[in-house]
Amino acid sequence: MPVRHRPITTCIATVAAGLLVSGGLAGGTAQAGTAGDDEAAPASSAGQTAVGAYLHYGPPGIARMAELSAWLGGRDLKVAHTYLPGDLWTNIEGRPEFLRPWAEWRKGAADRMFVLNVPMLDRNEDRLPDVAVAQLLRAGARGQYDHHYRTLATRLVDAGVPDTVIVLGWEMNGTTYTHRCGPDPQAWKAYWNSIVTAMRSVPGQEFRFDFAPNRGLDAVPWTECYPGDDVVDIIGMDSYDQPPGESFDDQANAPYGLRKQVEFAAERGKPISYPEWGLFRNGDNPEYMRRMFEWIDRHKPLYQTITDYCPHGVWQCESNPESSKVFRSKLLANSGPSEPSPQPSDPPPAEPAPVDPPPAEPVPSEPPAEQTPAPVPADDDGVNAYDWCMPADFRDWVAAWVPEEQLCVSLPGVAAQPF
Repeated sequence: MPVRHRPITTCIATVAAGLLVSGGLAGGTAQAGTAGDDEAAPASSAGQTAVGAYLHYGPPGIARMAELSAWLGGRDLKVAHTYLPGDLWTNIEGRPEFLRPWAEWRKGAADRMFVLNVPMLDRNEDRLPDVAVAQLLRAGARGQYDHHYRTLATRLVDAGVPDTVIVLGWEMNGTTYTHRCGPDPQAWKAYWNSIVTAMRSVPGQEFRFDFAPNRGLDAVPWTECYPGDDVVDIIGMDSYDQPPGESFDDQANAPYGLRKQVEFAAERGKPISYPEWGLFRNGDNPEYMRRMFEWIDRHKPLYQTITDYCPHGVWQCESNPESSKVFRSKLLANSGPSEPSPQPSDPPPAEPAPVDPPPAEPVPSEPPAEQTPAPVPADDDGVNAYDWCMPADFRDWVAAWVPEEQLCVSLPGVAAQPF
C-alpha cells in the first residue's frame, strides 16, 4: 500500500532522564466497459458526488483548494480532507488551533464537507508488534481511551463542525498502522464501537463515521473488521493504482475489491466513498484515471478525494502529465477551451519515493539524557513547527500493560516518585 507521509511535528515539553517503568487500481490497457462494468449495480447515494482532494495536512491544504479550483476552470470543490497526527494522544484529541482553519473553510458554504481521518491509537506509525497492538486494542475495547474521543468530539462541535465525516481507523486491514485490525479483530470491532459511542454522547454532534479499508485482501479480509451497521454510516475504500490487480478490471473484481465494496454497502443501505485514491506503482496511467472516473460516475459515492502529491497526484505532481489531462478534463467546470491555469504557488509537500515494503515514518522519541532536542524550524510552507507542538503524555500507553499503582518515575539523584 502507498506510503503517505503526513508531516507530523511534535515536541516533548519535559524529558525525564532515566524514566523507569516498574511492574513488568494497475490500469494496463483494459477497455472501458469490460468485465461487468455494465452490470446493474445500485448507486450508493442519490445526487452528485462531492469532489475534493487531500493537498496538505495543515493550513496550506486549505489555501491550495482555491488554486486547484482555478486549475479546474473554477469548479467549486466541496470536500476538504485532512488527517489528525497519530503520534500523541494530545494530537489525536484535535488541538483547537489545528481544527480551526478547517472549520472556517467548512462554514464558508452550507454544502461543503469536512473529512477528517482519525487514528484509533497513538504511536500509529511506530510498527509495533502484533502482540503489543492486541494489548492496546483490548484496552481500547474496555473504554480506556474513550475520554480522548469525547474531547475530540467536543472540540469539533465547539469549532462549528459537528457534521464532520470521521474516517476512523482507516486501512485497518493492512499492516502499516498501529490501529490495524489483524492482531485481534474482535477487540478492534469492540473498540470502534466504544469510540463511536463516546463521540456520539457529546451534545450537538452529527458525525458520520466512515469505515475505509484498503482495497483487496491485504493482511486480513476487511469484512472481518466491519464493526456493525449501527456504528458505520459510510463504507469507504482507499484504492490506488497498484497490485493486487494488473488491470482496473482486476482491481474492481478481485476478492475484496471495488465491486465487493459496492455490493457490501448496497446490502446494508449505506453510501460509499473514496477518501484516498490516485496513481501509484503503475506510474502515469491515463487509462486508470478514465476507468476510475467511470466507476465513480456509475456508482455515485458520497464523496471522493484524490491524494494529490507525488507519486499519486495529478496537480501537484508533474510526473503524471497524461493522467493529469484526464483528471482535468473530467472535472473541468466548463467544456469549452480555457485559459492557461495556475500551477501550485507553493512547492508540493515533500514525499519520499515509495518503496516496498514501505518504510516506517520517523516518530519522535525521547532523546538520551545527555542530548538536547534541536529547535524545530518552520516547514516548507512557512508554518512555524512549534505551532503544532504538544507535550507528550505516555500514561495511557503505559497503563495498557502496567497497573497504575506500580508506575513510578526515577530521576538521577532523586528517589522514585509515583507516575
